[in-house]
Amino acid sequence: MTASPRFTRRTITDQVTEDLRERILSGDFLAGSQLRQDAIATEYNVSRIPVREALQRLDAEGLVTFQPHKGAIVATLSIQEIEELFEVRRLLECELLRHAVPKLTEDDIRAAADILDVYDDALRAGDVARWGDLNRQFHERLYQASERPKTLEIVRTIGNNTVRFIRAQLALTGAIDTAEREHHEILDACRAGDADKAAALLGSHIENSGKSLLDCLRSARPTGSV
Repeated sequence: MTASPRFTRRTITDQVTEDLRERILSGDFLAGSQLRQDAIATEYNVSRIPVREALQRLDAEGLVTFQPHKGAIVATLSIQEIEELFEVRRLLECELLRHAVPKLTEDDIRAAADILDVYDDALRAGDVARWGDLNRQFHERLYQASERPKTLEIVRTIGNNTVRFIRAQLALTGAIDTAEREHHEILDACRAGDADKAAALLGSHIENSGKSLLDCLRSARPTGSV
């Protein structure tokens, strides 16, 4: 079959993977939803081969699982699993930032500040669809200076497994002002070159985000399944 015009760059499998990933992260495909290969192939006007390969990649990222008699479904996470992911995030991301701060240039700080300005505008406008990506861009722009690509790759995968819940949590709990303030405090510490303070602020930021999300999920889902 001929590929849709939307897939004009990179390989078709890459494009299908990216599009499905974004739809999972944005909540277009909810946790537990079945991802039918035939339907997806028809929607994207491609064969089943790139769809199957894309789902296998997303399985490796933890966003999709394969179940007997159901095929591919959007992965679900228990309360305990989300709590564990936030604990791992805090450990790895604080270490990344601690290594990054001494190497940050003025261009790095300026770029992170520019991303944060757009993020702040999106928060105030209630543009939920952009929060997760802009949040990732802000943090990664700071972490890249650590020159630890393997750790950053792990952090990115973990982030993808939690961001689909965080956006809803920000809207439901009114934690927007807190997230905005904490990001600016982290950036100020980075700008001052204080690695220990930046890491401590980041640790509190991740811990607070995790606690707020878990409290929200426990209230909405007493069974612990999300």
